[in-house]
This record gives sequence, structure tokens and C-alpha cells, in this order.
Amino acid sequence: MRHHASPLLQTGKVNQLAVEAGRGEMLGRDFFQRNPLSCARDLIGCELIWNSCAGIIVETEAYNAIGDEACHCFVRPSARAFVERNHAGAAYVYFNYGVHWMLNVMVKGREKGFVLIRALEPTRGIALMRKRRDVHDIHRLCSGPGKLTQALAITGRHDEMDLCSDENHCFRKAAASIDVVADQRIGIRRSAHLPWRFTLRDSVHVSRKVRLSRA
Repeated sequence: MRHHASPLLQTGKVNQLAVEAGRGEMLGRDFFQRNPLSCARDLIGCELIWNSCAGIIVETEAYNAIGDEACHCFVRPSARAFVERNHAGAAYVYFNYGVHWMLNVMVKGREKGFVLIRALEPTRGIALMRKRRDVHDIHRLCSGPGKLTQALAITGRHDEMDLCSDENHCFRKAAASIDVVADQRIGIRRSAHLPWRFTLRDSVHVSRKVRLSRA
């Protein structure tokens, strides 16, 4: 899916003034009332706001509640119950292998599922992120799902939070058109062949380089 990429996003260099000046409106619930793939793709380039910290989303993964063996809904009744009792746009936060918290946003339209937020390009609150992560290199602050939750102090207490009603915990529309590429998902064994990982082309903030790039 090719668009004209802004210099800010294409190079991965943060320009604080450009990001703040171009910040879009908060994404409403209708953005998440569709299928997980299109939602995961269109979240690339959007900004995740989390209290005093924020970052441009440069990597996501889609998980479909139906027919996707890698999705929690396939094996966990608790995940299926989560989908049933929550609105689209709810935060789905879980502890992965007892090591890292993982931030997902629930998608609930004709198809249901989750979008995992895998990596950010930090734009605001960078000093606080560095303190929380004990890492100085800006490229390593949020270059993975566990890293970004640590940098933003996201934990299980944020599970089921509505990310469409609070300006301190939300997504904002992309400030510019971007170039998104698809690749196979990472760190899973089942349904691993599906190209449902989406990244910002040439971003230096992703968790892992693209293997099989597809427009």
C-alpha cells in the first residue's frame, strides 16, 4: 500500500514541532469498527498518546478472532469473553510469557480481533521514557511491544480501558500520508505465514527488519 511518505516518518527522525503542529484529531470508535487487517494497516503513522508520553506507530500486527490460530480468541475463552463485553477501541493488555506487558486495541466490526502495537517512534516524553527503560538510544526505546509498554508504563491495570474517550490515552490520526508494507508476523508458530505485520517503510524504530516486503 504505497502513499507519499513524509520526510519525518520516512527517515525515522523525530521533529517535535512538526509532529505537534500536525497532530490529528483523536480516533473515534468507528475507526475500530471494521476488520483487524485494515485497522492494523491504517494505524501506521498514527500517534499513540499515553499521558505525558507519545509516539508515532511504526509497527503493528493484526489478529483475527475467527480462523487465526495465533489469536488469543482461538484458544482462550477469556479473550472471547473480553470481545463480547467490550466496545471497539478497548485496550487489551496481557502479560506475555510472564515477562512483558503487551498493548493491543480491540477491533469489532463485521470481523473481530485485535491489533498489537509493536513499535513506536517516540515524539514526546522522551526523557521519561529513557528513565523508565534505562536506555538512552532513542531507536531502542520503543522498538518492540514489551519495550513500548515499559517506556509508557502500561500494565495490566490499563486492561479494558476505553481508548476512544480519553484524550490522555488515545490514538490520533496520522499527520501525513505514509508508505506501509506488510510482512509475516513475529514470534508465533501458528498461522505464522500470514502477512499481517505492518510497518512504516524504512523506519529505524521497528522491532525487526522487514523480511518479505509487500506493498
